[in-house]
Amino acid sequence: MQPNTHNSNIMKHYSRQDLGDVILAALEKAGKDVNNLKPEDLAPVDEFHVRGRKATVELARDAGLGPDMHVLDVGSGIGGPSRYIAREFGCRVTGIDLTEEYCRVAQMLALRIGLSDLVTYRQGDACALPFPDATFDVVWTQHTAINISDKITLYREMFRVLKDGGTLAIYDILAGPVSPIHFPVPWACRQEDSHLVTTEELRPLLEKSGFTIESWKDTTDMALAWFTNVSKNIQQNGLTPLGIHVLLGADFKAMARNQRKNLEEGRIAMAQIVARK
Repeated sequence: MQPNTHNSNIMKHYSRQDLGDVILAALEKAGKDVNNLKPEDLAPVDEFHVRGRKATVELARDAGLGPDMHVLDVGSGIGGPSRYIAREFGCRVTGIDLTEEYCRVAQMLALRIGLSDLVTYRQGDACALPFPDATFDVVWTQHTAINISDKITLYREMFRVLKDGGTLAIYDILAGPVSPIHFPVPWACRQEDSHLVTTEELRPLLEKSGFTIESWKDTTDMALAWFTNVSKNIQQNGLTPLGIHVLLGADFKAMARNQRKNLEEGRIAMAQIVARK
């Protein structure tokens, strides 16, 4: 089946030619031994979301992950969060991402750090998850719904593949009280590919999908502080060899500048949510 036009635009936005080779070259430039990589070596580049590894650690703690759990990472990117939670909590993690290149790179990096027995990746659509009902203990998602317009189908699919009593762990960018947002941003170069909802819209979407919300944390202030620090470091020291700019390419500086401006002006907000089936 051919991808729809919207999905094709999203895949085009995230795809980078020879991304695996680009990342390995950046690792070498950063002084890492690419034949003896450790998970922490990858953290600057494989946590493709605001506040990086710190946000992943906080969400994992709130989600109550444990060693007997099977986790589905929806929008797994190049696999940083999935590899982290597999290593730290002993979870078995399945990642799914629309961008085929991300899935290939994620599997390659998992193999290089010795985690391919715990993590697997496959290309697929989050609104048509290729898994049976009640398969997973946890559905985990970071900065994925921002590219998806049909959110009720997205969350109903997440609900469907969760076991009864299972956990939905979300870390996402929401629409703020001021609009429109400034483009380009890391997830979209134009309005047509950005699909943010407000807090007031997301709560009923989750509840209508069958979830009971257990915790909801506004992390906007922490995100702004993080971006301010990142911007300061770039101004003083320039771009480091390894970072998410490796994934975003030439538009990174404009995207980062707009992301910070959107936070400062109340055009976007950040939320960390845990819900239960």
